[in-house]
Amino acid sequence: MTDTPTNAVLLAEIGAAHGVRGEVRVKAFTADPQAIADYGPLVDDRGRRYVVTALRPLKDDMLVVRFEGVPDRTAAERLTRTKLYVDRAALPEPDDEDEFYHADLVGLDVVSVDGTPIGSVVAVANFGADDLLEVARPGLRSIYLPFSKAVVPTVDLTARRVLVDPPAGLLDDANAAADAAPDGPDGIDQP
Repeated sequence: MTDTPTNAVLLAEIGAAHGVRGEVRVKAFTADPQAIADYGPLVDDRGRRYVVTALRPLKDDMLVVRFEGVPDRTAAERLTRTKLYVDRAALPEPDDEDEFYHADLVGLDVVSVDGTPIGSVVAVANFGADDLLEVARPGLRSIYLPFSKAVVPTVDLTARRVLVDPPAGLLDDANAAADAAPDGPDGIDQP
C-alpha cells in the first residue's frame, strides 16, 4: 500500500457500481473528465492505488470506469463514495495567471484590500453558478465570497494570501453579531 500524497488533490469520486463486470460510475472534478486517466495511478484516503484500465463518458462530468483489480459488481460496490486523489506535483501548471487549482487556494489567508485580516479559505464551492470562496472567520460563522476579479482582485500564492474587496455590509459588526448568535433548539437562527 502507498501513502496518500502529501499534497493530495481530489480528482474524482467513485459512485455506484455500473453493471456486473466491475465497472463503476465516477464523478470527475477535472476540466476534461476523461483526463483522470492521464495522471497515472490515483490513490484513496487510505493510500490504496487505482489504475484506470478503461473509461467512457456517461454524461457531463460522469464516467463509467474500470479499475485494475475490480473484477465484478461485488468488488465495485465496495468502492462507492471512495474519493480519488493525485499528488499536486502530477498536475500541470495552470495556463492562465488567473486560473488556480482549488487545492492551491485552500489555506490561504484572506485579507481585505485595506489590510484587515478576515480569515482563511477553507473550501472552494460551486452551487451551480460561479465559484465561491468559503472563508472561515475566527469566532464567527464562515462566509462565502464570490470568486470574481471584483471581489477577489489579488491572489498571491507566494505570500499565501488573497486580497478581497467584499460586498458592502458583508463584514459589518451587526452581521457578525447576528452570525455569532446561537441557533435555537430546532437548529433555526433565533431573532
